[in-house]
Amino acid sequence: MSLLRRFVQVDVFTAEALKGNALAVVVDGGGLNEAEMAAFARWTNLSETTFLLPPTDAAADYRVRIFTPGGELPFAGHPTLGSAHAWLASGGDPKKPGEVVQQCEIGLVRVKRMGQRLAFAAPPLRRSGPVEPELRAQALRSLGIAEADLLDLVWVDNGPAWMAARLKSAEAVLTLKPDFVAMKGLKLGVVGAYPAGSDLQFEVRAFVPDIGVPEDPVTGSLNAGLALWLMQAGHAADRYVAGQGQALGRDGRVHVSRDAEATWIGGDVTPLIHGQVRL
Repeated sequence: MSLLRRFVQVDVFTAEALKGNALAVVVDGGGLNEAEMAAFARWTNLSETTFLLPPTDAAADYRVRIFTPGGELPFAGHPTLGSAHAWLASGGDPKKPGEVVQQCEIGLVRVKRMGQRLAFAAPPLRRSGPVEPELRAQALRSLGIAEADLLDLVWVDNGPAWMAARLKSAEAVLTLKPDFVAMKGLKLGVVGAYPAGSDLQFEVRAFVPDIGVPEDPVTGSLNAGLALWLMQAGHAADRYVAGQGQALGRDGRVHVSRDAEATWIGGDVTPLIHGQVRL
């Protein structure tokens, strides 16, 4: 039997509505099965839709399941920030003051408030290092670039199996014309640096055609993996801001910082819709 459930839609990684990445959140997700969740995610047709559930881990404040139009994800960044915001705004009371602990398929993810923004602790990389030669050749074909245009191609897999291509400049990232047919089977992120003195340090794009999202507007999980790799490789400072979404008419901002505890991936969350959905 369908029920009226609390529902919100938020814009993540932006303080200005319609410039970030939209997220649908079913606050009362209990009682829905996987097929029902997947069907609703296909219907919203957003890059991700989440369902909040009671935690099964005593250390967590809530549990989340994350769906794209093409299936479920073990972890994703903008759904983490948007879900935490929705849980708090709906009356959630964290067990630990000043910090929310989210349970998802990869385990527990910490979310804390940093000024006016929420930020999540970047999960550790499950896989890192250079990409295998045959996948490297496929990535080059997919991006339509030559070997000489590519500075690095590495795994930054923190759950969604991201690989990351580093190009010579932000401009090179923005002018890419990807071939989504050639990209079959890849989750491919691209990053390039802005000139010194720019407001943004990097421009990022994310391509995931296999899960129904040819290009994602702003991508927290990719930026989390990139941050760990870029900092460790000496390509980024302990604090920077990355832009994502310009190629889609968006203007997302990802605020990255590292301290003794973790590398934090932060962003503004702007609520847009609040009501009920019958599911």
